[in-house]
Amino acid sequence: MAGTVAAAVTVITGVYVVTSGTPAGAGTPPAEPRAADTVARYVGQVVTLANIERRRAGCDPLRSDPRLREAAQGHADDMAARGHYAHDSQNGQNAGDRITAAGYRWSSWGENIHRGPRTPAEAVAEWMDSDAHRKNILNCAFEDVGVGVNLSGGGPWWVQDFATRR
Repeated sequence: MAGTVAAAVTVITGVYVVTSGTPAGAGTPPAEPRAADTVARYVGQVVTLANIERRRAGCDPLRSDPRLREAAQGHADDMAARGHYAHDSQNGQNAGDRITAAGYRWSSWGENIHRGPRTPAEAVAEWMDSDAHRKNILNCAFEDVGVGVNLSGGGPWWVQDFATRR
Protein backbone atom coordinates (compact mmCIF):
# COMPACT_ATOMS: atom_id res chain seq x y z
CA MET A 1 0.00 0.00 0.00
CA ALA A 2 2.76 2.42 -0.91
CA GLY A 3 1.73 6.04 -0.71
CA THR A 4 -1.36 5.37 1.39
CA VAL A 5 -2.24 5.47 5.04
CA ALA A 6 -4.23 2.69 6.56
CA ALA A 7 -4.59 1.10 9.93
CA ALA A 8 -6.53 -1.82 11.33
CA VAL A 9 -7.21 -3.01 14.80
CA THR A 10 -9.06 -6.10 15.91
CA VAL A 11 -10.10 -6.76 19.47
CA ILE A 12 -11.41 -10.21 20.14
CA THR A 13 -11.06 -11.23 23.75
CA GLY A 14 -8.51 -8.47 24.30
CA VAL A 15 -6.10 -9.02 21.39
CA TYR A 16 -5.10 -5.94 19.37
CA VAL A 17 -3.67 -6.06 15.85
CA VAL A 18 -2.56 -2.69 14.46
CA THR A 19 -0.94 -1.84 11.14
CA SER A 20 -0.11 1.47 9.53
CA GLY A 21 1.22 2.79 6.23
CA THR A 22 2.80 6.04 5.08
CA PRO A 23 1.06 9.43 4.81
CA ALA A 24 -1.05 10.17 1.76
CA GLY A 25 -1.64 13.52 0.08
CA ALA A 26 -4.33 15.92 1.18
CA GLY A 27 -7.79 15.68 -0.35
CA THR A 28 -10.19 18.37 -1.43
CA PRO A 29 -13.73 18.30 -0.03
CA PRO A 30 -16.66 18.31 -2.44
CA ALA A 31 -19.09 21.23 -2.51
CA GLU A 32 -21.09 21.36 0.74
CA PRO A 33 -24.59 20.66 -0.70
CA ARG A 34 -23.28 17.43 -2.26
CA ALA A 35 -21.26 16.27 0.76
CA ALA A 36 -24.08 14.55 2.69
CA ASP A 37 -25.34 12.75 -0.42
CA THR A 38 -21.82 11.68 -1.33
CA VAL A 39 -21.11 10.41 2.19
CA ALA A 40 -24.34 8.38 2.24
CA ARG A 41 -23.53 6.89 -1.16
CA TYR A 42 -19.94 6.10 -0.12
CA VAL A 43 -21.09 4.42 3.10
CA GLY A 44 -23.43 2.12 1.16
CA GLN A 45 -20.75 1.32 -1.40
CA VAL A 46 -18.19 0.36 1.28
CA VAL A 47 -20.71 -2.01 2.90
CA THR A 48 -21.59 -3.54 -0.49
CA LEU A 49 -17.95 -3.99 -1.50
CA ALA A 50 -17.05 -5.54 1.87
CA ASN A 51 -19.98 -7.95 1.54
CA ILE A 52 -18.87 -8.96 -1.96
CA GLU A 53 -15.48 -9.89 -0.49
CA ARG A 54 -17.14 -11.75 2.39
CA ARG A 55 -19.36 -13.71 0.01
CA ARG A 56 -16.27 -14.79 -1.94
CA ALA A 57 -14.75 -16.03 1.33
CA GLY A 58 -17.91 -17.90 2.37
CA CYS A 59 -18.95 -15.45 5.12
CA ASP A 60 -22.45 -14.16 5.74
CA PRO A 61 -22.99 -10.53 4.76
CA LEU A 62 -22.51 -7.81 7.34
CA ARG A 63 -25.63 -5.93 8.44
CA SER A 64 -25.34 -2.16 8.46
CA ASP A 65 -26.04 -1.07 12.03
CA PRO A 66 -26.94 2.57 12.82
CA ARG A 67 -25.15 2.49 16.19
CA LEU A 68 -21.92 1.27 14.59
CA ARG A 69 -22.37 3.87 11.86
CA GLU A 70 -22.70 6.56 14.54
CA ALA A 71 -19.48 5.37 16.20
CA ALA A 72 -17.61 5.16 12.88
CA GLN A 73 -18.83 8.52 11.59
CA GLY A 74 -18.03 10.19 14.89
CA HIS A 75 -14.47 8.88 14.74
CA ALA A 76 -14.02 9.88 11.09
CA ASP A 77 -15.28 13.38 11.92
CA ASP A 78 -13.09 13.64 15.02
CA MET A 79 -9.95 12.53 13.17
CA ALA A 80 -10.63 15.04 10.39
CA ALA A 81 -11.36 17.91 12.79
CA ARG A 82 -8.24 17.31 14.87
CA GLY A 83 -5.92 16.06 12.13
CA HIS A 84 -5.29 13.08 14.41
CA TYR A 85 -5.07 9.81 12.47
CA ALA A 86 -5.23 6.94 14.95
CA HIS A 87 -7.55 4.28 16.31
CA ASP A 88 -7.52 5.85 19.75
CA SER A 89 -8.99 9.33 19.87
CA GLN A 90 -7.05 12.08 21.59
CA ASN A 91 -9.24 11.65 24.67
CA GLY A 92 -8.07 8.02 24.91
CA GLN A 93 -11.22 6.28 23.62
CA ASN A 94 -10.85 3.25 21.38
CA ALA A 95 -13.45 1.86 19.00
CA GLY A 96 -14.90 -0.38 21.71
CA ASP A 97 -15.52 2.67 23.88
CA ARG A 98 -17.14 4.55 20.98
CA ILE A 99 -19.28 1.54 20.00
CA THR A 100 -20.45 1.11 23.60
CA ALA A 101 -21.24 4.84 23.88
CA ALA A 102 -23.39 4.53 20.74
CA GLY A 103 -25.49 1.87 22.52
CA TYR A 104 -24.22 -1.31 20.83
CA ARG A 105 -23.65 -4.22 23.25
CA TRP A 106 -20.73 -6.12 21.71
CA SER A 107 -18.86 -9.33 22.44
CA SER A 108 -16.11 -8.54 19.90
CA TRP A 109 -15.20 -5.66 17.64
CA GLY A 110 -12.69 -4.63 15.02
CA GLU A 111 -11.87 -1.40 13.27
CA ASN A 112 -10.30 -0.38 9.97
CA ILE A 113 -9.30 3.22 9.38
CA HIS A 114 -7.83 4.80 6.27
CA ARG A 115 -6.96 8.24 5.03
CA GLY A 116 -6.60 9.35 1.44
CA PRO A 117 -8.44 7.04 -0.99
CA ARG A 118 -10.77 9.10 -3.15
CA THR A 119 -13.41 6.38 -3.67
CA PRO A 120 -14.97 3.50 -1.74
CA ALA A 121 -13.52 1.04 -4.29
CA GLU A 122 -9.99 2.35 -3.64
CA ALA A 123 -10.45 2.23 0.14
CA VAL A 124 -11.77 -1.35 0.14
CA ALA A 125 -9.17 -2.54 -2.39
CA GLU A 126 -6.37 -1.13 -0.24
CA TRP A 127 -7.84 -2.66 2.91
CA MET A 128 -8.05 -6.01 1.11
CA ASP A 129 -4.36 -5.69 0.16
CA SER A 130 -3.42 -5.52 3.86
CA ASP A 131 -3.47 -8.68 5.99
CA ALA A 132 -4.85 -7.04 9.14
CA HIS A 133 -7.55 -5.10 7.30
CA ARG A 134 -8.55 -8.11 5.22
CA LYS A 135 -8.83 -10.19 8.41
CA ASN A 136 -11.35 -7.72 9.80
CA ILE A 137 -13.41 -7.64 6.61
CA LEU A 138 -13.31 -11.43 6.22
CA ASN A 139 -13.84 -12.27 9.90
CA CYS A 140 -16.95 -14.41 9.56
CA ALA A 141 -17.68 -13.95 13.27
CA PHE A 142 -18.45 -10.27 12.74
CA GLU A 143 -22.18 -9.73 12.11
CA ASP A 144 -22.60 -5.97 11.88
CA VAL A 145 -20.75 -3.00 10.43
CA GLY A 146 -20.88 0.76 10.54
CA VAL A 147 -19.01 2.94 8.08
CA GLY A 148 -18.03 6.57 8.53
CA VAL A 149 -16.56 8.89 5.90
CA ASN A 150 -15.41 12.48 6.26
CA LEU A 151 -14.58 14.24 2.99
CA SER A 152 -12.74 17.24 4.44
CA GLY A 153 -9.16 18.26 3.71
CA GLY A 154 -6.38 15.90 4.64
CA GLY A 155 -8.64 12.97 3.79
CA PRO A 156 -11.03 11.56 2.93
CA TRP A 157 -11.08 9.88 6.33
CA TRP A 158 -12.59 6.36 6.34
CA VAL A 159 -13.68 4.19 9.29
CA GLN A 160 -15.19 0.70 9.35
CA ASP A 161 -16.40 -0.54 12.76
CA PHE A 162 -17.21 -4.25 12.86
CA ALA A 163 -18.89 -6.01 15.78
CA THR A 164 -20.71 -9.03 17.04
CA ARG A 165 -23.56 -8.61 19.52
CA ARG A 166 -23.35 -9.88 23.03
